[in-house]
Amino acid sequence: MIYSRIVSSGAYLPSDVRTNDDLAKIMDTSDDWIRTRTGIAERHIAADNETCTDMCEKAALAALQDAGLEARDIDLIVVATSTPEYLFPSTAVLLQHRLACRDIPAFDVSAACSGFIYALSTADAYIRSYSARKVLVVGADLFSNSIDWTDRNTAVLFGDGAAAVILEAAATPGIFGFCLHSDGSFADLLSIPKGAGRARVNPDAQPPYLQMQGREVFKVAVKSLANLVEELLDKYETRADNLDYLVPHQANLRIIKATAQHLNMPMEKVILTVDKHANTSAASIPLALDFGIKSGKIKRGNKLLLEAFGGGFTWGGCLLTY
Repeated sequence: MIYSRIVSSGAYLPSDVRTNDDLAKIMDTSDDWIRTRTGIAERHIAADNETCTDMCEKAALAALQDAGLEARDIDLIVVATSTPEYLFPSTAVLLQHRLACRDIPAFDVSAACSGFIYALSTADAYIRSYSARKVLVVGADLFSNSIDWTDRNTAVLFGDGAAAVILEAAATPGIFGFCLHSDGSFADLLSIPKGAGRARVNPDAQPPYLQMQGREVFKVAVKSLANLVEELLDKYETRADNLDYLVPHQANLRIIKATAQHLNMPMEKVILTVDKHANTSAASIPLALDFGIKSGKIKRGNKLLLEAFGGGFTWGGCLLTY
C-alpha cells in the first residue's frame, strides 16, 4: 500500500486589509453588527491589478520553499477555485507555466468553499494509484470582484487569499480518507449567477454578484456538518477525543462553534482565522492549516479533522495525521 501525507504548506494574503469600520463607511453596518453575527473583524482584498493566478503563484512558491523542493519535482497540480482568471485555460495551467514546471497534468476543481477538500481528495487518489508522487494542491479565491459592496448581507463575509500544500507519497498513512457530498437542489440559496453557459433568454434577470440567502444556508450548513463529522469518525473508526485539532472552513464563527460543540471539542482545539481572513472560500482551510502549522499549534503527529461547506451545495471532510 502507498499513502499520501502533507509535507509542507504556504500561504498568501493581499496587503490591503479592510476592517469592519472601513465597510461601515460605505454601507449600513457596524463593527459590532458584523462581529456579533459572523466573528469577522477584517478581511484581505486583492489589488486592482492582482489576479487569482498571482495569489496561487505566491502561495505555491511558499509551499515549495517550505518543503525544500523545486517546481520540477512536482508531478501534478490541482487548483481549487471558483474565481478563475479565465474560463479557460485553467488557473492550474497558468500556474504550471508561472512555476516553470515540467509538462505535468494541471487542472482546476470547482466546488466553492469545499473546493480544497475535493482537490485534496483528488491529489490523494493520484498518489494512492501510483500516478504521482508529489502533488501541489492550491486553494484560492478572489471573490471581491463578484461582491456587491452595497449589500451588507454578503459583502461583510468574504475576503481574498490563497494557500497551498504539497502532498507526497508515504509508506504509512498521513491522510486516512474523505467523505464528500453534494446536493444541487439548494443551488439558488448560494450562487454567482453568471457564466458562459447560461441561457441567452433574459440573461440579465439577476445581477452578476454573489447571491446568498443567509439564514437558509446557515441551517443546512450546521446540520450537514454535524452529520459529516459523525460520518468521518464512524467511517475511520475513531473518536472526537482522539483529535488534536479541528481545522474548519472559516465562514462564520457560529457555524464553527456549532460543529465544535457537536464534537464536544473545546474551542482551544479549533484553528480559527475567520476573524482576520473572513471567508476566503477554497483558500479558507489551507490558510487555517498553514496558520496552525506556522504558529506552532499544529505539530507533526497531530490528528486533524478538516471540514467545509459551500455553494452547490457541496460539503466534505478529511481525517489526517500531519
